[in-house]
Amino acid sequence: MKVLGGILALLVLGYLGLCGVLFAMQRSLLYFPQPRSAAAPPPMALPVDGEVLQVTVRPRPGARALIYFGGNAEDVALNLPALARAFPDHALYLLHYRGYGGSTGRASEAALHGDARALYDHVRAEHARIVVIGRSLGSGVAVRLAGERPVERLVLVTPYDSIRELAAAQFPGIPVRWLLRDTYDSARHAPAVTAPTLLLLAGHDEVIPRASSERLLARFAPGIAAMQVIDGRGHNDLSDDPAYLPLLAGMPR
Repeated sequence: MKVLGGILALLVLGYLGLCGVLFAMQRSLLYFPQPRSAAAPPPMALPVDGEVLQVTVRPRPGARALIYFGGNAEDVALNLPALARAFPDHALYLLHYRGYGGSTGRASEAALHGDARALYDHVRAEHARIVVIGRSLGSGVAVRLAGERPVERLVLVTPYDSIRELAAAQFPGIPVRWLLRDTYDSARHAPAVTAPTLLLLAGHDEVIPRASSERLLARFAPGIAAMQVIDGRGHNDLSDDPAYLPLLAGMPR
């Protein structure tokens, strides 16, 4: 019995140790900061709460602008040429998250949402009509922003309903729902969105299950959101498809 009790105690300690490691490392498992491309134009510096964010910008006078929030391992500056083709009449603002592309600070859900609002308010001072695009991790930032600020159109690329739910599925048997600090609960914020919204999915997404995107779709008010699926593409090569940019720009498929 003593041997059995000792084994059980070791198993419990091992389990608690694993939970502790996952809790301590969770942000390093979620955020993968990338440097900014050397070929990108000099960024705009945006001071926010003692940090300085870098924003890759394509200036354009007029009422129209686009704000882009990228994935968790993305150099958003690489999207500038494609977005410039898709939105020739828009000023473009691509946010480098804290710790990414020369931005100072460390990424967290609270920080990214605050930074998104600060960038929006900066852009809105010069442009009255704003399109917001969020890809993967950035879809959660985009949904919440669109529920809090007026936007002309919202595009969510490979979106999810909640990082908490994705993590719980990835780590079965671990109380992830209690341990996770950055939950990105897009499903909770979706009902507040009033702008026309497109959910753009990859037909063979190996990261975000379609069921997660469909649960998010169901949370929008009736008539607000629609879903398009690009078949034959995965999570990371979706933007290589010829249909990708026209769908972003709102052109019929």
